[in-house]
Amino acid sequence: MGRTDTSAPSAEACIEAHYLPILAVTGLAREARLAAGPGIVTISTGADPVRLRAMLDARMQPGCRAAISIGIAGGLDPALMPGDVVIATGVVTGTQRHSVSSTITDRLVGQLSGLSNHVILADLVGVDAPALTPVAKSTLRRQTGAAAVDMESHIAAAFAARHDVPFAAIRAVCDPAHRTLPSCIVSALRPNGSVNVMAVVSALADRSAKLGNLVQLADDSRRAFKALRCCKRALIQDLGISAISEPMGMVLPAAPTLAA
Repeated sequence: MGRTDTSAPSAEACIEAHYLPILAVTGLAREARLAAGPGIVTISTGADPVRLRAMLDARMQPGCRAAISIGIAGGLDPALMPGDVVIATGVVTGTQRHSVSSTITDRLVGQLSGLSNHVILADLVGVDAPALTPVAKSTLRRQTGAAAVDMESHIAAAFAARHDVPFAAIRAVCDPAHRTLPSCIVSALRPNGSVNVMAVVSALADRSAKLGNLVQLADDSRRAFKALRCCKRALIQDLGISAISEPMGMVLPAAPTLAA
């Protein structure tokens, strides 16, 4: 009697995996609502990396056939403006770089090629604390060479690598590299990713936030979410990665860079 080859997944396992959803990892409730759709489950944690990491670590099995980080990001490349779109070629965090398969990035580029928005292929950097100032953004740019920064992609990429499932990241730039973000935006986020409006009003009342800065942020956010909606419409079913079976790319030490 011949031995069963256990090195490859069974036909039943492949069929079961085909019917698993795509996991869309977001920070804001508004991002999650935008990403949601048939065959997609979303996670939104209020830009709280500790909570996101705990939620994903609690999954003994991935429960998805692919993961995608989708939402808005802070610009690090000075050339990027609100509404520009970054398709991640990799996600840098600390001393590691999670590469994204070129099969996936090429497929996404093809689907988004008709957008009027500026779309680039570049690395993202994931952080556990927000980069609120031009100095903080410039430092990240110089250290990593990444084009944009967010607080979820590095955790989603590590999850995908751990479970050997395909991964992608699409981020629309909200605040450009030269823009300072009001510090109240962090404390105003609820755990589910929605905005506590009263916390914003309180920040205005005690003058820890300026009305002009919040108005500017609202305009930047409007442009970024408009770009994300255009991306969602352009992507085929399941956020553009439904038919991809290629696993997460390699995890390598992050190369030092001196990007401008």
